Amino acid sequence: MTHSSGSVYVKKEFAPSNLMFGVGVLLVGAIMMIVAYMVDNHRAAFNTIITFMFLMSIGLGSLFLVALEHLVGAVWSVPFRRISEMLSSLIFIAPILSIPLFINLHGLFHWTHPEALAEDVILAAKAPYLNESFFIIRTVAIFVVMGIFYFLLVGSSFSQDKTKSEKISKRNTVVSAIFMPFFAISVTILSIDWMMSLEPHWFSTIYGVYYFAGTFGAAMAVLAFISINLTEGGYMPEKIKRDHYYNFGALLFAFTNFWAYIAFSQFLLIWYSNLPEETFWYITRGQGSWLVVSIFLIIIRFLVPYAVLLPQPAKSDAKRLKFMSIWIIFAHFYDLYWLVMPTYSKNGASFGWMELVPPVVAAGLIIVVFNLMSRKRNLIPIGDPKLSRGLNFHL
Repeated sequence: MTHSSGSVYVKKEFAPSNLMFGVGVLLVGAIMMIVAYMVDNHRAAFNTIITFMFLMSIGLGSLFLVALEHLVGAVWSVPFRRISEMLSSLIFIAPILSIPLFINLHGLFHWTHPEALAEDVILAAKAPYLNESFFIIRTVAIFVVMGIFYFLLVGSSFSQDKTKSEKISKRNTVVSAIFMPFFAISVTILSIDWMMSLEPHWFSTIYGVYYFAGTFGAAMAVLAFISINLTEGGYMPEKIKRDHYYNFGALLFAFTNFWAYIAFSQFLLIWYSNLPEETFWYITRGQGSWLVVSIFLIIIRFLVPYAVLLPQPAKSDAKRLKFMSIWIIFAHFYDLYWLVMPTYSKNGASFGWMELVPPVVAAGLIIVVFNLMSRKRNLIPIGDPKLSRGLNFHL
């Protein structure tokens, strides 16, 4: 039993079956991925991009939520911050998936071919940025920089459980302020390098913001789903209530609208300017079976979450929030599929068992990583001086 800030928190161990389930899912996903590379290496690599970008979404998005709480002095989210801290450790797992991608760079990216640069003036002009050496350096640099911020923010939070030092909270506020511009640059570079440059002639100035909108929504959805399940299972303090849930619902609703705003803004500007070097990207996604996928993207990613989360009572309803959290996580996968796969299959949407690899691998990794991290750590930051206020939060 651990006493903290006037509250009592009893650490309750997870059942071993939880970890075994995660290991089983991950094993199935790993086998599927290996077989996919044996059957169709090219298609498997495109699906690995989706897996990689999704896991970076959850890892970086969770670290962003941690930094955001410190920076704005939020109180309501303190009891859940440890969950985001544990999930942010995925930034050390996702780079493993970049290894097969680095091996398959020539198959994925047209701009890596010297003959393409020799024949294409536009690609040649972009060569100072789009070249393999600089591409790899940028990706590795992001892994390293975000890893450093992880240890500065999350490592100090873990140690605060023992020291109860308020200085750590103050220092984390400063570190979070420094982290934000690095996060913005990292998310933008990742999205441009690994997804936008699949079509190197096309560009969008708000592509990074578009990916960030999905990243925040997915990270918040994973946090909400895990937090509510842990609370209902008796793993979290009893003081957590519907007022806390309401903020989950409100943020999921807000970033559903933000994603739609950015997506529509990007489309509208390109449609209005009607420049061939920009419109071809949407034309591909507006023909044949890709048109159906695009229409369903609007329904799945925006209309359904908007309609379900619009009523005020829905934002604090545990069952509805858990359902919508899973829905938004699926919608983010669907969005990444829409962004990536038309480059692989321009003549029509391709969907088969290989496209199930990203969600299976990601689900297995998240379950395993969270279970392993929770064995060593408390589920709430018991040393944070704001914890008591967070548990007693009222709207």
